[in-house]
Order: sequence, then C-alpha cells, then structure tokens
Amino acid sequence: MGRNLALIRSTYEGSSEENGRNLLAALAPDAEWTEAAGFPYAGTYVGAEAIMAGVFHRLGTEWIGYRAETHTFLEDGDRIAAFGVYSGTYRATGRFMRASFAHLYELRDGKILRMTQYVDSAMVQQALLPSA
Repeated sequence: MGRNLALIRSTYEGSSEENGRNLLAALAPDAEWTEAAGFPYAGTYVGAEAIMAGVFHRLGTEWIGYRAETHTFLEDGDRIAAFGVYSGTYRATGRFMRASFAHLYELRDGKILRMTQYVDSAMVQQALLPSA
C-alpha cells in the first residue's frame, strides 16, 4: 500500500474523532473540497476551516448516526479513489437514507489538495423531504 493510500484510508477507518484529526492533518492549507450537486452541502469549500464548518459540522449536527463506510480504494499515484455507502437519519425529517458514493482525492507531498464527491444524491434528497 502506498503512502497516499494509507493516508486516505486513515481518514475513514478509525473512530469519528480519529478520522477528523487525520483529515485535518492531511489537508493542504488551500485544499478544495467539492460536494456534488444535489447533495445538501453542494459547492466547493476552500481551506480546513471552511471544509469543517460547511461540511463536517453540518453532518454532525443535522444527521443522526451519519456514516461513510468505504468498501474499495484505488490508487493511481497522487490520486486516490474511495468508494462506499453513506447512511444516516436526517434529524429534521426523521428519514433514513443509504446512498452510494465515490470520492476522488488529489494529493501532493502527502497533503490533500482536492477532493471531489460523486454521490447518488436522489437517495439523500429523499431523506430531506418530510414524509407525505
């Protein structure tokens, strides 16, 4: 396993606290984090503070039991792809979701420069809608 792959795996495979610490340590100062169109936090966040506030704080407060479980990683030099399934219950509606995702990371010198999210946003959007 290459160094970049080990670094990315360390942001998924521990406790939420460990994953968060590992992610913060791995982000380049001007890292770009792009959440997919159709995802509740869609857009590009630049820098650790914006990424944590715009994505991870919201995931932690707006969802119950939110998880990103990976099943496959692929390594191509400075690019790492992580594939898996999100799950959780949206607090405002009480609706549960499971949605497949892919994350593409670009790294340089052991730091994450960019992450792009691909997700089955239809499954996530269903959880955001109140029950009929």
